[in-house]
Amino acid sequence: MLRFARNSPATARRTPRRLLAATVALLSLSFAGTALPHPVAAAAEPSGALPVTAASPQVPAGVTAGVAVFDRQTGTFTEQLAPAATFRSASVVKLLIALDFLWNRSPDTIPSADRTRLDVMLRSSQDAAAGHYWSTYGGPAIVARMVTRLGLADTAPPPAGYEGYWGYTAMSARDTVKTYRHILESAPAPVRDFVMQRLRQSTRCASDSFDQHFGIAAAFDRPWAVKQGWSGRYAQGTCGPASATAARGAGTAAAVPAGASVDLSRPALHTTGTVGAGDRSIVAVLTLHPDGTSYGKAYTDLGRLTRSLNVPGGTAPAGKWYGTWGQDVAVRTGPVVGDNLVTRLPAGVEVLVGCQRKGQLVSVPPYSNDWWAYLPRYGGYVTNIYLSHPDNQLPDVPLCTSQK
Repeated sequence: MLRFARNSPATARRTPRRLLAATVALLSLSFAGTALPHPVAAAAEPSGALPVTAASPQVPAGVTAGVAVFDRQTGTFTEQLAPAATFRSASVVKLLIALDFLWNRSPDTIPSADRTRLDVMLRSSQDAAAGHYWSTYGGPAIVARMVTRLGLADTAPPPAGYEGYWGYTAMSARDTVKTYRHILESAPAPVRDFVMQRLRQSTRCASDSFDQHFGIAAAFDRPWAVKQGWSGRYAQGTCGPASATAARGAGTAAAVPAGASVDLSRPALHTTGTVGAGDRSIVAVLTLHPDGTSYGKAYTDLGRLTRSLNVPGGTAPAGKWYGTWGQDVAVRTGPVVGDNLVTRLPAGVEVLVGCQRKGQLVSVPPYSNDWWAYLPRYGGYVTNIYLSHPDNQLPDVPLCTSQK
């Protein structure tokens, strides 16, 4: 992260968007927030997740990507797409910040305050913790030191005039792989274990209420470990069970200064980490999206790209991928509306559906539906009304055979 700082059988399932606009604008239901019109056809991949061993990276239209996948078992790259291209790092630079602080220190001997800061910085991507180390230990000098120590080829401190913006550090996919290889293969064992344990325990909700289990965390079954990054004019985060999400200023994206090596304006979303037993594969997918792209759209596009990669040791989860519509759609512990909120989805995001079952009848005029979809990645249910498919019951999703 980077902050600057269904209807009843008698009712047609779909109606023209123009007829829904007035009705939908008035809806404000406790179970779903502000409703938006259904798309006319499914917007997802109704045939399910893309295979882990696709032939080459499939980059969605409009997305700029740098990709590197390194198989530690064979010592070879299985995917490379513009691996030396530089992107503003957003929170991926927190790996370098943590490594710099731990360079001549053992995690076992550092003050408890630093253990706490490093924990929330690595697990929940807390910006305040990164800001503390950035301001205390030299800011851009942290990056310069780590470039020398790790032999990074494409990494550079923030451009002149933006020295205080740690997330403007330039990084490439291949340098990100090199950073993980250092952690796993060269760092002292206590440092390796400290960092990787926290990346394996990545929280779904980041400390700024953004859902950070996109990319690797959604595309593959565990074991995985991730450090994610996001930066741009995204609407505030919706992650968590609270009825109101934490306030977050969208800020103003900066224009690219003269001589800057990275784009500082387009929305960025990055997924990095390891996949498979023994951290077999290191994955780095850095992306930029067209101006105005929503968090849900970027989340979906990054997910489709990540699922297209050849990642040895990675296992694709069981289920079918569907698009959603609506804003702040609720995921609940059971197929009923009540005091059982798990989280709210980023607007328009694509989700993995594991099974479906009947539950409470939900009405969002002109739609009514008593089918609910179980989302294994969230551990909860969403009413099928908000899935982008014309039928009340999804045709290619099995029934839930046990109580979830």
